[in-house]
Amino acid sequence: MFIRFLLVGALNTAFGLGLYCFFVYIGLSYKIAVLLSTVLGVLFNFKTIGSLVFKNKNNHLILRFIVSYIIVYTINIGIIKVFLYINWINEYWAGILATPIMGLISFVLQKKFVFICRR
Repeated sequence: MFIRFLLVGALNTAFGLGLYCFFVYIGLSYKIAVLLSTVLGVLFNFKTIGSLVFKNKNNHLILRFIVSYIIVYTINIGIIKVFLYINWINEYWAGILATPIMGLISFVLQKKFVFICRR
């Protein structure tokens, strides 16, 4: 299951990170860039992760999925802020370096809270 999550996550990450970099490129702050890329990726990610990773197509879980993304967003902003505070990288690299950490947090939230897999 975790391998499928990583593979589907690569696709979702490319989509979300591409949006994040685009929004930063056009001049938006990293906070707004993370917010917009997260919001735009939620529906796409819900369908791909639900059906391809957890084999669950229950659309009623979207609210839990959104809550998990709010948690991920909040933690992501904090991690990026720490990286920027260190002041040795820019907003692009801060977002990129935060991505693997956020992937692990996202998997645990989705497995234990959204799609509730007991194994």
